[in-house]
Amino acid sequence: MFYISIGEQKLHHYSDYKIKTDYDVSTSIAPPSCIENSFGTPLGLHCVEKKIGDNSRLGSVFKGREDTGLLYSEYSEQNQQSNLMTSRILWLRGLEPGKNQGGNCDTYNRFIYIHGSNHEKLIGTPQSSGCIEMKNQDVVTLFNQAPEGTLVWIK
Repeated sequence: MFYISIGEQKLHHYSDYKIKTDYDVSTSIAPPSCIENSFGTPLGLHCVEKKIGDNSRLGSVFKGREDTGLLYSEYSEQNQQSNLMTSRILWLRGLEPGKNQGGNCDTYNRFIYIHGSNHEKLIGTPQSSGCIEMKNQDVVTLFNQAPEGTLVWIK
């Protein structure tokens, strides 16, 4: 299970009821929110619905959940200004109907992910548009340890 603390900007990876590893993360600049178009990180219980990028290179950029074949360092300085999805994607599904599942509050339909970042120096401070961003090596490590169905609690 993962516990993501928005206040701490941390992801705590639990195994056998103990913290296995802590990772710095970046959640949304906007206040937490489950509502579509809010650009807030959604709260509540989720699971890892899909894992994307198993064989991608560290620093690979994804567009539309597809590996572009380019590393973020190969993008222009202008393109690197935006938050790019890099290295791996863990696509989240909300598990609480009416809170983060269904209607205008559906985490999965909002395309909320845990993913790598091209702005690793900013990890640990709110900077995303709703996703949970991580350092690239950290998201690869987490990806390799988390099967689909892993529970994710965001508070």
